Amino acid sequence: MLISPLLTRPGAVASAPGDPDETVPSHFGDPGREQAALAEGRATCALARDVVAVTGPDRLSWLTTLSSQVLTALEPGDGGAEALLLDAQGHITHALAAFDDGHTLWLTTEAGSGADLTAFLNSMRFMLRVEIAERPDVMVLAALGEGLDALAQAARDTASDASEVPDVQANAAEAQGSLIGLWRDPWPGVVEGGTSYDVGADRPHPGEGYRAGFVLVPAQSVDAVAGTFLAAEPRRRLAGALAWEALRIEAGRPRRAREADARAIPHELDWLRTAVHLTKGCYPGQETIARTLNLGRPPRRLTVLQLDGLGGDLPRPGASVRMGERSVGTVTSVARHYELGPIALALLRRAVPAGEQLTVEITEVDETTGETVIVGRVDAAQEPLVSPEGRAQASPAERPGAELRKGLRL
Repeated sequence: MLISPLLTRPGAVASAPGDPDETVPSHFGDPGREQAALAEGRATCALARDVVAVTGPDRLSWLTTLSSQVLTALEPGDGGAEALLLDAQGHITHALAAFDDGHTLWLTTEAGSGADLTAFLNSMRFMLRVEIAERPDVMVLAALGEGLDALAQAARDTASDASEVPDVQANAAEAQGSLIGLWRDPWPGVVEGGTSYDVGADRPHPGEGYRAGFVLVPAQSVDAVAGTFLAAEPRRRLAGALAWEALRIEAGRPRRAREADARAIPHELDWLRTAVHLTKGCYPGQETIARTLNLGRPPRRLTVLQLDGLGGDLPRPGASVRMGERSVGTVTSVARHYELGPIALALLRRAVPAGEQLTVEITEVDETTGETVIVGRVDAAQEPLVSPEGRAQASPAERPGAELRKGLRL
C-alpha cells in the first residue's frame, strides 16, 4: 500500500496504524468543517483504495461471469458500475467500483486488497483473452455533489507526463490531462436488475441526497490535481477520511472494510440496490443470493444508529449493541457528524424491532493489562436500512411452492 501524497500537506494528520484508512489523511485539523465542505461540494478527499487494471477483448464478459453485476454494457464516460465478488456461500470477498475506458477495465477495491484481487482474477483467467495487473501508480481522489465534476475538471486541467500511466490511450473518453476516469457511486438508487430491502420502511432513505464518486489519477499527479482543484475557488479545501466516513455513515452506505465481516451476505447490507443483478445468470454465490431473496430472510440487518452525545465518548467498531442486557448486534462504523452528532452503522439481528431503544457499549484498553474493558454504555436510536420484515421489493409475496403445500393440507 502506497501512502497518499496528501499526507505531506501542511496540517495533514495520519490515521492510526492498522486502520483501513491509514494510507490517507485522517483530517486536516477540523473534521467538522471538512465535512461541511464535502457536503457542499467544496472539498476533495483521498480515499484508501487499491486499483487493478484488466485489459483484453474478453474483459467485460469475463468479469460479468465472475461477479454479481452485468458489466458488458459499460461504455467510456458512463460513470461505471458497482459489483461484488462472492465466495460459493455468498459471502462478500471484494466490493468493486468499476469503469471501462474502451481499452482498460479499471477496478477499485479496499486498500490492501489489490494483491489478493489480482491473484484471484489471474487464477480465473483460463484461456480467455485478459490481462490483470495491480496498479500502485494510480490513486483515488473523491468528492460529493457538484464537487465531483469540479474535481474531474481539475484533473483534466492538470498536465500529466504520459509515461506515468503508459496504457491509458489518448483516445479514451476521459483520459485528458491527469484524468484517467471517473466513477459515480450509484448509492442509494436501485440500479437495473437490483432490488431494495426497505419493505415496510416508513421514511425516506437516509442517503437520499448522497451523490458521491471519485476520479482515478496518476499517483505522481495527486498533489497537483488537488492543488488545481483548490486554486479554482477560494472556499475549497482538503478533507480527510474522518469527514468522508461521517457522510458515508449518514447515508447508510456499506463499505466492505467496515460492514462486511466474514459471514456477511449482500442482503444484510441492502447491497442488492447497487451491486447485484438478479437475472444475470450464474456466478459464484448466486445460489445464496437467489435462495435468500426467494425463500428466506437475511439473518442480520444494517441500521444507522443515532447515538446519545451527552457523554462525549464514542463506541469503537466492534462494540456490542444491546437490547436490555441482551447482545443483539455489533457496531461496524462510527463517526462524529458535524450536524447530527455521534452516529454509527451497526449489524443487528433481523428480528430486533425497528422502534426498540438500544444501547452501545463504550470500551477502552487497559494500559496495564492490554485488555479491552467496558466503561459504560450510550443510548442509541435506530434508523433502519434493511427492514426487520426481511423481504425485498423483488421477493415473492409467498414462498415458491406455497400453492402445492396448501393443496396437500386440503
